[in-house]
Amino acid sequence: MATDGFTTCLWFDGQAEEAARTYVSIFKNSRIGRIARYTGVEPGGPAGTVMTVEFEANGQKFVGLNGGPEFTFSEAISFQIHCADQEEVDYYWARLSEGGEEGPCGWVKDKFGVSWQVVPAEFIDMVSDPDLEKAKRATEAMMSMSKLDIATLRTAYEGR
Repeated sequence: MATDGFTTCLWFDGQAEEAARTYVSIFKNSRIGRIARYTGVEPGGPAGTVMTVEFEANGQKFVGLNGGPEFTFSEAISFQIHCADQEEVDYYWARLSEGGEEGPCGWVKDKFGVSWQVVPAEFIDMVSDPDLEKAKRATEAMMSMSKLDIATLRTAYEGR
């Protein structure tokens, strides 16, 4: 059996195909792969309904499983989107919060309950700066935001 890394499995309650199609529409370098259907032999769903859907979102491999209502998503697991600029932050924030829930500090929960961190790549550099005062100012600015604003973060980081 050949292996090529790992695949993240996301457990849904009947929305796996809808979620996969949503993510493929949002992220570049994305596609839908194989779809497996319940045969009626296994527990979980009526024969013919979607059991799993493989997809790639921004080159990352996922499988959506329609496993039922037993398990739900929580913020304990989230996906970080490293954005090149404010335009990307705005794009992902708008698309992922549609029907979902905006959170603090760049976090958003999509309409399926999956948590995302929409983060400017520049911010990661700011909070990783060995100058703790600069990192602290950027972090304090971030703590007051919902969607992250690069210009405001930069101003705080630079002490202006």
